[in-house]
Amino acid sequence: MFKTEKTVGDELSTLAHDAAQTAERAAQTARNGIGQGLHEASNGLDHARSETGNALRQLASESDALLHRGLDKVRDASGQLREKSLHAKDAATTYIQHEPMKSMLMAAAVGAGLMALVALFSRNHHSGR
Repeated sequence: MFKTEKTVGDELSTLAHDAAQTAERAAQTARNGIGQGLHEASNGLDHARSETGNALRQLASESDALLHRGLDKVRDASGQLREKSLHAKDAATTYIQHEPMKSMLMAAAVGAGLMALVALFSRNHHSGR
């Protein structure tokens, strides 16, 4: 009879020991899973950071290229405008030299037209008050 009590006690002790080992293994598995999950999350964040940096560098490079192309276009347009204005000036100078009387009459007509516009607007401006 005494042996049966010892056997039951031994059985309970063994069961408790096995339960503790199973709980320890479960806890270790959970720790390993959490560690693996954190490692994978860290790798994912590192990859995302790298991709974001690459995308920003590419965007900056493309923006810089676009800026330079725009500046080149403005420079070209400015040069063309300068050439056209010089050509117009030369053409006007040549016309004035060859047709001085017509040039003087056209200038007087343009001046009179501008004065009429100024007078008209100043009258409208004063009567609008």
